Amino acid sequence: QLQLVESGGGLVQPGGSLRLSCAASGFTLDYYYIGWFRQAPGKEREGVSCISSSGRWTNYADSVKGRFTISRDNAKKTVYLQMDSLKPEDTAVYYCARFTRSGGSCSDYVPREYDYWGQGTQVTVSS
Repeated sequence: QLQLVESGGGLVQPGGSLRLSCAASGFTLDYYYIGWFRQAPGKEREGVSCISSSGRWTNYADSVKGRFTISRDNAKKTVYLQMDSLKPEDTAVYYCARFTRSGGSCSDYVPREYDYWGQGTQVTVSS
């Protein structure tokens, strides 16, 4: 059964850090680009970052560039999102998703081009 399971969310003060994990099962992670999205209450889902199958290429939304770092360990079947210098506006449910290799780019962050999604993990940045 194909699954993506996020973990690592929580409550953190502004300026703090969290590391999210996305554990994959039921498919060969090595073959796929993976993206991270987030959705805040009352807002549309937005792309945050994505990473190539090898991990050598990454992309970040302008809102998180310089603060977030995406990485992967294919041997552990896990993709990570290190989030530093967190701000209240980073508060959202964070999702990882598998890019379908439809011909577009994962950095277009078009949700319909991602075929499997995790259940999400809540990140709250507040003092």
